[in-house]
This record gives sequence, C-alpha cells and structure tokens, in this order.
Amino acid sequence: MLTSSDSLKSRKELDAELGGAARAWLDEALAEAAHDAARAAATPGALRPEASPYASPSWELRFAAAGRHCGQENADSVRSLLLVEARAPLSSVTRLYEQGTAAERRAVLLTLHLLDLGATALPLIEDALRANDPRLVAAAVGPYAADHLDPHAWRHAVLKCLFTEVPVAAVARLDDRARGDAELARMLSDFAAERTAAGRPVPEDLRTVLALTAPADEGGHPAGPTAAPAAPAPTEES
Repeated sequence: MLTSSDSLKSRKELDAELGGAARAWLDEALAEAAHDAARAAATPGALRPEASPYASPSWELRFAAAGRHCGQENADSVRSLLLVEARAPLSSVTRLYEQGTAAERRAVLLTLHLLDLGATALPLIEDALRANDPRLVAAAVGPYAADHLDPHAWRHAVLKCLFTEVPVAAVARLDDRARGDAELARMLSDFAAERTAAGRPVPEDLRTVLALTAPADEGGHPAGPTAAPAAPAPTEES
C-alpha cells in the first residue's frame, strides 16, 4: 500500500473508527507521549530518556505496537500522532526509522514535515530514496522532501519514482518545483530515450512531469508540453 501524508487520519477520525479498547490504548499512548514532551519542555537543558542507547521512552514502544492495537490500516496515522504529540526530537525519529520495520519507517517519513526538525532529518529521506521499496519512496517524496531537498536531489527523487513505478502524484509540490526546470526536462528526455531504445514503454507519468517542466509563457500560463522521444520506426531488419 502506497500511503501519502494526505491520507493520515486525524484523532477525531480515528476515534470514530476505533473500538473501545483501541481508543483506550490510544488515549494512554498519546498521554505518555505528551508527558514526555512536557517534561522535555520543562527542563530544556536536560537529556531526554531517548538520549541513552539503553532506554527509550514508553511512547516509542507504543509506536511499534500501533498496528497490533489499532489495526494495520490505522497504524500510520496512530504512529504519526504519537510523533507529533511527543514533539519527537531527531534522536527519536532516527532511532525509530533505523530500528523499525518498513511500515514503521514509512510512518516516520510521512510525519517529518509536522515536526520541528528543520533540514536535520534529510539523511532519512536520502536513505529511503536509495531503497527500492515503493512504499518508502512514496513516503519520502512528501512535503518534507519538497521543502528541504536541493534541486539536484529532488530531480533524482522524481526519477526514482519513475524507476520504482511510484505514481508521481505522491510527489509533494510537483507542479511548483518542476515548473520551468530545464535540467529536469533533460533528465526525463534522456530517460525516455533510453527506455525507447531498449524497446520498453515510456511511463505516462514521465510525460506528465515533462509537460510540467515547460516554462510559463508571458501570461503566466505553462507553455506547450515538450514531447517525449517517440518510439523508433520499425525497419526491415526488425
């Protein structure tokens, strides 16, 4: 399942869907996360428990158990709420990502833009984009990547989506960042040419992004789309 940050459920939506036992578990889990955040805010110079490699705050244990108690279909949303309620620092999100399952990593990636981390969590995005797991790639190209990836890395993230067949609809702010990007247009055209030369179809999503790279005309409207290379005409030998 490919999940985007837009599909995360609110606390109100979860309460409407969860049974009594699951709601009670979520109440306790969020209370533990809020308590940890309040304690850190009250003693800003003190180390949080997660600073120790031998101890983790109780809400992090809840993070791993979210699917078991609230259902796998709600796990991303519950984990995201926990991270936000705990005001999770970089040390926590890094540990949860590095030690987590693919589903737990996805929840971390989906929530980064909701945390006060600046660009410090970019290594997690970069790691996910090196993977070939479409679920992680889709989660990695969300709002956090749109805000913090430099142009070179962002272009390669778009290409990664095409390689791994992740719909480009998962790429946050695609229209804004692709608009008038001549280098991205060149990379897409090269990729399309390689696919065509190899006798492989050019993904429709590539054409979609290529059209977005066209510079705006004087009236501020996108110019006509740049065509992807057409398939070569068959020869007698072929």
